[in-house]
Amino acid sequence: MLNTQLLNPASIAVIGASNDVRKPGGKVIKNILQGKYDGKLFAVNPNETTIQGIPCFKNLEDLPPIDLAILAIPAPYCPDTIEFLLTQNTAKAFIVLSSGFSETNKEGQLLEEKMVSLVNEHNACLIGPNCIGVINDNYSGVFTSPLPDYHADGCDLISSSGATAVFLMEAGLPVGLRFSSVFSVGNAAQTSAEDVLEYMDEHFDPAKDARIKLLYLESIKHPQKLLKHASSLIRKGAKIAAIKSGVTDAGSRAAASHTGALVTSDITVRALFRKAGVVYCSSREDLLTVASIFNYKKLNGKKIAVITHAGGSAVMLTDALVSNGLEVPVIEGPDADKLLGFLHPGSSVRNPIDFLATGNADQLGIIIDYCEHKFTDIDAMVVVFGSAGLFDVENVYNVLSVKLEVCSKPIFPVLPSIINAQEEIKHFLGKGNINFPDEVVLGNALAAVYRTPPPSSGPIDVPEVNQLKIREVIDRSADGFLDAISVQELLDAAGIPRVWQRVVYNKESLLTALGECAFPIVMKVLGPLHKSDVEGVVLNVWNIDDAVSHFERLMTIQGAEAVLIQPMIFGIELYMGVLYEKGFGRTIVCGLGGIFIEVLKDISAGLSPISKDEALQMIKRLKAYEIIKGTRGKEGTDQELFAEIIQKLSALTIVAPEISEMDMNPLIAQKDSIYAVDTRIRISRNQ
Repeated sequence: MLNTQLLNPASIAVIGASNDVRKPGGKVIKNILQGKYDGKLFAVNPNETTIQGIPCFKNLEDLPPIDLAILAIPAPYCPDTIEFLLTQNTAKAFIVLSSGFSETNKEGQLLEEKMVSLVNEHNACLIGPNCIGVINDNYSGVFTSPLPDYHADGCDLISSSGATAVFLMEAGLPVGLRFSSVFSVGNAAQTSAEDVLEYMDEHFDPAKDARIKLLYLESIKHPQKLLKHASSLIRKGAKIAAIKSGVTDAGSRAAASHTGALVTSDITVRALFRKAGVVYCSSREDLLTVASIFNYKKLNGKKIAVITHAGGSAVMLTDALVSNGLEVPVIEGPDADKLLGFLHPGSSVRNPIDFLATGNADQLGIIIDYCEHKFTDIDAMVVVFGSAGLFDVENVYNVLSVKLEVCSKPIFPVLPSIINAQEEIKHFLGKGNINFPDEVVLGNALAAVYRTPPPSSGPIDVPEVNQLKIREVIDRSADGFLDAISVQELLDAAGIPRVWQRVVYNKESLLTALGECAFPIVMKVLGPLHKSDVEGVVLNVWNIDDAVSHFERLMTIQGAEAVLIQPMIFGIELYMGVLYEKGFGRTIVCGLGGIFIEVLKDISAGLSPISKDEALQMIKRLKAYEIIKGTRGKEGTDQELFAEIIQKLSALTIVAPEISEMDMNPLIAQKDSIYAVDTRIRISRNQ
């Protein structure tokens, strides 16, 4: 729980302070002093009387009243120190830099739990332990460097890892990124990254607060809180990008279902970020590049002009843009011909616009003006301009800086000559601009930002389902996989179309079922988890004799309980699934079905509840989308119907939260119909 004493303390005490700035207790004092903190600063160290020019107290009893205590002492002493300051002093906020807590062993975990209990009991705030501290406009309470200057319009950085926060600042400052605040939550014993985000949301002032939020998360303790407050901040005008490191191994679920094997924590996190409108990043480089993009004007279309004097860089950038779904459209016509007349012989304006190594500032300005005013098919520009060390490029960068300000279309500068044009780039950044040193990284990140949808807004309408029937089936069923009849009832109650089918247990019931169904038929053994692995599926059965023969063989398979009879239907094989993950709820996935789900692993995911637009976007994100849409003369299927079934599946999981795992593989899709053919549902009441 963030409070005023943490964010704007009138007095700070560093417990374990030192004159040695190579120690955390010394460096944090130095940083607070360097940061021009205007409150009262005290030190506590039994062996000193002054530390770096500030008063030092030998014991806690002599310490004046304080708001914030920063602890840089061994872990075993931290709980008692916090207890004393809570009960005998006025401290209401604590930053514990020390390590040796839950990240090490059980003893450390107990120390951490004691600190949290004390802080919660006194309605106080704890950051850490095992963190580097906090930086904001009031003080610089960290023991690391670099120490970025405060910029109200910079980035807010929230990091689970102190070292990663340092690395991000080290890499971000040289390209022109600026920072407003840094919160290193460490073990997040009491205050998590989601709690910091919650505070930023509830106190967000668009006139004063930083609009860019960067997150490095090693765990997501409160997914729904992250979803709520990230979505809210973005709707208020903020932009958020995040890394979630670490994915769990889903291999232990592989035997249960395709969904269990395929849906990793990473896929679930991506679905969460997408629903919130957060740009998913895979590395520090990605995160910083996305943050840099956030600092420029918004990309409102996907057609990019690549402006360069370096052909190779232009080709690599074009490849990155196009392979990620953006476009580098051909530029031609009378205006293109006029532009070419301003450039040196040998230049090209078809896009990429290459004005050669001899290109100058005036030519760059003309090219940008044409892209801004004449080429209406262009939504944004990327300017790649380095230096071979032959002439001063400062005029080029000055023109670029002006155009960044006055053009309505976004311009992204790639200035790769960090040695040959070092001083010129420094001057360019000094004007508040940001540089993208690598064109391919920019191309990938630009596509990621463009593809990230806005957060879902308002309540999500889900289809009507037969809630009474669904609850009847769930309430009467034991935990585990449901029998075929119960599965049929749930699908019918949810309004999910399924193929006609009968479960037969003996020859007599088989013959009765065959009298109700036209040949050819499909026969599937019921009982074993993976029917295909035990040759438990027979296709294209055309007569009664063959059906009886196959039935007798199928019933000899180990674990066989019955045989399912269905008509043989043809079409595109689709797949849908559900997986529960604690805190996240149900992840709904879709893709191509049959054996393709195992071979291609081409799936798209969303978090329930899912809106109609989200469902359609799930379908369109699939690599196999062209097959679903129809391609090369082959019929596709009804995408609206596909999306509707995804929504009905989502609605089913809302009424029946006991569903922990579900496979619908395959669904057979024809031009105007989709039928569930094979469905498995597992329920668990202890999730």
